[in-house]
Amino acid sequence: MIDKNTTFVPVADAAVLQDFAPVHHDHHHCVADAVQAAEKVCAARGERFTPLRRTVFELLWSTHKPVKAYDLLAMLALTHERPAPPTVYRALDFLQEAGLVHRLESLNAYIGCGEPGRPHQGQFLICEGCGVVAELDDAELTARISTSAQRIGFKVNDETIEISGLCRACQG
Repeated sequence: MIDKNTTFVPVADAAVLQDFAPVHHDHHHCVADAVQAAEKVCAARGERFTPLRRTVFELLWSTHKPVKAYDLLAMLALTHERPAPPTVYRALDFLQEAGLVHRLESLNAYIGCGEPGRPHQGQFLICEGCGVVAELDDAELTARISTSAQRIGFKVNDETIEISGLCRACQG
């Protein structure tokens, strides 16, 4: 079962994925880059990256782990007086609609998008052993799904695939 040790690793290309966990990672730089990208996406959309949206976004990126909405609410309560669940859900809805975060249905949790501002569909590899989550963007898989769906008269609006298994470390 996935627990709080789940880690998110954005991976742009399945062929590039060697191991889930990056060898060297400057988390401060990573979060700063994510915030900068989010600001650009919001500006391009003509929407405000309000202080609350920014805080929720930064909390999501703070650990690279999928975070549940009520966990975000608890973290937000440390810096904001009496935040309400609808406030967090509205911020998450905005961030998801802007393509800045993904929702993992099987975990009922959210993670920051590794490639915000670029339209793409997500395929997520979720390790059942250590909880690591890797985001893939396999254009061929997305195209095959779309083509197969079109053959039976279905138009795909959104695709999120969650695949459970074991990462290399947990297989050994």
